[in-house]
Amino acid sequence: MKLDLSINHLNGSIPSTLGNLTKLSILYLDQNQISGSIPSQIGNLQALVELTLFQNNLTGQIPPALGNLSNLTILYLYKTQVTGSIPPEIGNLVNLKELDLSINHLDGSIPSTLGNLTKLSILYLDQNQISGSIPSQIGNLQALVELTLFQNNLTGQIPPALGNLSMLTVLQLFENQFSGSIPPEIGNLVNLKELEMSTNLLTGSIPSTLGNLTKLIVLYLDDCQLSGSLPQEMTNMTNLSELQLDGNNFSGHLPHLCHGGSLKAFTAFNNHFTGEIPRTFRNCTSLMRVRLNGNQLAANVSEAFGVYPHLIFMDVSDNMLFGELSPHWGECQNLTKLQLSGNNITGRIPPQFGQLGQLGVLDLSSNHLVGEIPKEFGRLASLFNLTLNDNQLSGQLPQEIGNLSNLEILDLSMNHLSGPIPPQLGDCSKLHFLKLSENVLNGSIPFQIGNLVYLQGLLDLSHNSLNGKIPPQLAKLASLEILNLSHNMLSGSIPPSFDGMVSLQSIDFSYNVLEGPLPSSKAFQKAPTDAFIKNKGLCGEVQGLQPCNASSISHGDASKRHKVVILIILLFSVLVLLFAIVGIISSIYYQRRRRIEKGVLERSRGNTFSTWNYDGISTFEDIVEATEGFDDKYCIGTGGYGKVYKANLPAGQLVAVKKLHPLEGGYQSDQRSFRNEIKALTEIRHRNIVKLYGFCSHAGCSFLVYEYMERGSLASILSNDEVAAQLDWTLRVKVIKCVAHALSYMHHDCTLPIVHRDLSSNNVLLNSKLEASVSDFGTARLLIPDSSNWTTLAGTCGYIAPELAYTMRVTEKCDVYSFGVVALEVMMGSHPGELISSLSSSSGQDTLLKDMLDPRLSDPMADVAQEVLFVVSMALACIWLDPDSRPTMRHVAQELSIRGPCFSLQPFHAVTLRQLMDLKV
Repeated sequence: MKLDLSINHLNGSIPSTLGNLTKLSILYLDQNQISGSIPSQIGNLQALVELTLFQNNLTGQIPPALGNLSNLTILYLYKTQVTGSIPPEIGNLVNLKELDLSINHLDGSIPSTLGNLTKLSILYLDQNQISGSIPSQIGNLQALVELTLFQNNLTGQIPPALGNLSMLTVLQLFENQFSGSIPPEIGNLVNLKELEMSTNLLTGSIPSTLGNLTKLIVLYLDDCQLSGSLPQEMTNMTNLSELQLDGNNFSGHLPHLCHGGSLKAFTAFNNHFTGEIPRTFRNCTSLMRVRLNGNQLAANVSEAFGVYPHLIFMDVSDNMLFGELSPHWGECQNLTKLQLSGNNITGRIPPQFGQLGQLGVLDLSSNHLVGEIPKEFGRLASLFNLTLNDNQLSGQLPQEIGNLSNLEILDLSMNHLSGPIPPQLGDCSKLHFLKLSENVLNGSIPFQIGNLVYLQGLLDLSHNSLNGKIPPQLAKLASLEILNLSHNMLSGSIPPSFDGMVSLQSIDFSYNVLEGPLPSSKAFQKAPTDAFIKNKGLCGEVQGLQPCNASSISHGDASKRHKVVILIILLFSVLVLLFAIVGIISSIYYQRRRRIEKGVLERSRGNTFSTWNYDGISTFEDIVEATEGFDDKYCIGTGGYGKVYKANLPAGQLVAVKKLHPLEGGYQSDQRSFRNEIKALTEIRHRNIVKLYGFCSHAGCSFLVYEYMERGSLASILSNDEVAAQLDWTLRVKVIKCVAHALSYMHHDCTLPIVHRDLSSNNVLLNSKLEASVSDFGTARLLIPDSSNWTTLAGTCGYIAPELAYTMRVTEKCDVYSFGVVALEVMMGSHPGELISSLSSSSGQDTLLKDMLDPRLSDPMADVAQEVLFVVSMALACIWLDPDSRPTMRHVAQELSIRGPCFSLQPFHAVTLRQLMDLKV
């Protein structure tokens, strides 16, 4: 008798009356929303052969009564949220072949009675909180094919008895607290294909017996405390495809590990390897990822490495490599990241590097490179990070650099570059870090640098021979935090328009020939004296400078002021003539204005309106006037917080005004959210986070003023067939990248990490260029170190991380989950709720990628298809049930920026979600 109720949206609890079905042999209740505990009466079903309850919302402990099911061969309880320890009675299920208790909240130790399950072929206990050591009785399970214990709290040594499991093909022990050495008995597992022991406290060396594992495909021993040299017997691993040894204390030479076309990924960074790179490495044409940085490897770089047609990522920085760069590396057409910094490489940069069309990061810094920067670099359309500092490069900066429209980081400092800064550099519109210091650049600063409005981290042109005046257009760099123009020959005054550079935190204008008054902004008034020394005649209310007076004002400035006085007199005369007309017009609108002010303005008496760029009182009145007292005809959105209005200020600027709902007695419905949003948005500035211009806070009328995003919310765009069709695959990938960069900044680049807690498609806004910004920080939280960071449940249903339902502890990984949901929604064109719930089943994982993509767009082609593949795989990694399994937003943003690996999943229409979930991203 069989009862199959899986995937039916069932809820409620499992009725104890099921225990009356004593002839039942198969019971499937998996992939529902069943809650409550597993009734002990299930133990009455002694004819039961298969029991699957996985992916439900069960609570409580696994009942010991399940040990009565002596005929059971399959027991699946993974992703059910059960708690407590594994009952030792499970050891009575002597006919059991498959046991999966993974991804739950199990604690306690592994019962030794599991050693009785001698017919067991599959044992999954991973992703729980199981502690204690592995009982040696596990060595009795000689039929075991797969054993996964990763991501638990297991301690002690790895028992030598595991060497008895001669049928084992998969052994995953990573992310625990195992100590001691790797037992040599592991070498008895001659059928092993995957061995993963990363992130433990293992010590000692790799036993030579591992060379017996000739079928091994994957070997992960990274992030442990292993030492010693690698045994030469590892050369017997002729099927090895992925090897990770990074983050240990290995020394000695690298063995010959590349055999024909097998090795695809080799990472051994941050160790103490010495000597040459094995010659066989040169012919390892299957390589896709290489990381050997942070060692003491000494080899000729052009002889040690060959041409790798599948290579995606290569980092061999911080070694002792020498020789010249090979022009043949321009044939590595799939390369997205190349880092060779901190070596002794000489010669010129081959112009053939301009053929690397997928390249996102090129770091050749801290070497001995000479010659000019190849103008062919202008072809690298995907490049976003070009770092060539600390070399001996000479010649002029090629104007073709201006073609790099995706460039975000440019560091050419500490070279011998000469000539003027090309104006075309102003076309690199996405730059947020520019460092050209310590060269011999001359000429004036091109005013086009002011077009780099996304410059945020640094603009450093110091220690050159630049002359002329500082272009006032630099004042457009409103997000810039650090400005260094010191040690040049700049003349004239510092433009007073620099007052508008509200983000400036550090400045240096020393060692120039500047004169005149300093701007009055905080960055200048609070700057140290050293920031202005050795100039011609700067003045201001800054310690160490002379105060400004008539004698300190240049003749040119006096002439300008004289003209301004004449202009003011003329304007005053005109105003007198217009006064009567203004009086008449004012009388017409007087009563209307009084009605507005009576209802709103009078109630604001004694309260404040705070802005960054406007006069508070006049702006308050302008907003009330522009919305006609918040008339509904100006309303562009409504939510539980209140309404959003579109306001056209007198200066012609469009702003969005979010006005909170008032309650009886004049109190706001959510003053805490209001304060949270102000606190969050005044502490963060990022091009992908909506800008807060100001706020009004009082009992009768509280609102916030933002930049106006013309295209509205992502949710509204996706819900409109005509507009959604305009958002093609390239733009959708761009939207996801924008959101990733915003969250990465909040989590990793703020003084205290900020968690949004309510990321959804409704809170992602798009401007006229369909560039995305994250908005609505009413539930945002600062994460305090060494604090529990407990929280009340907040967010939008369908986007909330599942762990918040039972831990109520907020972490950055909550936002990561929400990001994954939003990313899938962008790719699918609708909320991915049903897809997410299906991913735990084979049928869900076997879904074709093309069948889940938004049907309103045609299938992506060529390079765009590769980006779509990577975005979906990254989104799937972000929605893991276990928050510790999710990547960080910094990792997500970095990987998305380099467009991700060029997948060898062909053809596109045959790619399944299972393949994307299995990729290591």
